[in-house]
Amino acid sequence: MTYTTAARFVVAGWFLSVVFGNPGAAYSETARPPNIVIVFTDDQGYGDVGCYGAKGFATPSLDRMAREGIRFTDFYVAQPVCSSSRTALLTGCYPNRLGIVGALNPKDRHGIHDGETTLGELCKSRGYATAAFGKWHLGHHPQFLPPRHGFDEYLGLPYSNDMWPHHPTAGKNFPILPLIEGSKVVKEDPDQTQLTTMYTERAVSFIERHADQPFLLYLAHSMPHVPLHVSEKFKGKSSQGLFGDVIEEIDWSVGQVLATIQRKGLDDKTLVIFTCDNGPWLTYGNHAGSAGPLREGKGSTFDGGVRVPFIARWPGKIPTGTTCREPAMTIDLLPTVAKLIGAALPERKIDGLDIWPLLSSQPGAKSPHAALYFYWLNRLDAVRSGRWKLHLPHPYPHPEEPGGDAKPGKIVTQKIELSLFDLDADIGETTNVADKHPDVVAELQKHAEAARAELGDTATNRTGTGVREPGRLPD
Repeated sequence: MTYTTAARFVVAGWFLSVVFGNPGAAYSETARPPNIVIVFTDDQGYGDVGCYGAKGFATPSLDRMAREGIRFTDFYVAQPVCSSSRTALLTGCYPNRLGIVGALNPKDRHGIHDGETTLGELCKSRGYATAAFGKWHLGHHPQFLPPRHGFDEYLGLPYSNDMWPHHPTAGKNFPILPLIEGSKVVKEDPDQTQLTTMYTERAVSFIERHADQPFLLYLAHSMPHVPLHVSEKFKGKSSQGLFGDVIEEIDWSVGQVLATIQRKGLDDKTLVIFTCDNGPWLTYGNHAGSAGPLREGKGSTFDGGVRVPFIARWPGKIPTGTTCREPAMTIDLLPTVAKLIGAALPERKIDGLDIWPLLSSQPGAKSPHAALYFYWLNRLDAVRSGRWKLHLPHPYPHPEEPGGDAKPGKIVTQKIELSLFDLDADIGETTNVADKHPDVVAELQKHAEAARAELGDTATNRTGTGVREPGRLPD
């Protein structure tokens, strides 16, 4: 954990330890628990936010969030692809534990199981109003949609916006893209240039209508997943073409949410989180984002695929302008929210841990995880513990010739052998130091074996004793 000034560390230390050392005591049964807002974007890379080094477009609202809150440098998603990543965020579980991996498509007949507890259901147990606007991607049949899983309101796309007949290479495989409200299709082939604005307007309305009670708002933008679309008001605004325009519109959306919270007098009652589902889809060239200094992108378990921007703001509770360098993951948000709102953890086993000590910049706070695991589908690819990341032998996709203008380029399959990287010294995972640190390799191999026993691993033909079935349509 590092802070912007040494003075803040000293002055804030005692106060934070008293006020935030026991979050359960800070929010009694009779006090109003905090509002929770999570903004989740699609395929936005580590280098696609101003405060993470973005160039060619501006993100003033997100940069403001970072100045007024905390920015994590080592925040991860559980898998570098859509459905898997969203499963982890909403359930606190590694996605392969729940049998939801990869990206569900319109032909799939499975989704999130009724027995799993989502963030929506967790918050509903404490009397929250709940809403999800945007991309869902945990199953498109009615039994898998948000209204069945703890969300009072839903408007959005049930899966990725490229799963439609206009896909440049696989269009014949997809039906007309539906826009769903609640559990019903309200429009076919919606105008994608209006999606970001539509989701934002619904989010603003939801906050305004529920300002007098605690609420959970999950705003899951469809952009900047290809095909990129932007409204007329942002078309041509950036110097990085359509991709930059799309990011500036997303930043505008964040600004609208923050302004509504402030206008309704909810600043000190609302935790706002911004993060992304995985790294940039580099094969799309100028229609993809940037992983910044990180290696590879979406579809890869190198950090370019799984390390993402993460910013959190809660005036009066999260110290301003702070930076956290401890590893954490989307699986940690559900147990953290549970602690903050006084909700019981799910009865079924989850994998996430409370990271409020990190979020609130408690002196000396460390990652609660001995290790974080990175799977591609059901194959264990890598393990991170502290500064070290061990890649197990596995193939991975590499964009040899990036495409552009909504068309993918050439992808080749490469392979990495057993490799150890010191992420503190080598953020780009370029130099294998396994031979120099055999003790570290041995320790991370033990963590990998523990993951295999619990979650399985197709690379070693392990099934995992803790894996559960997803929800399935009846035959």
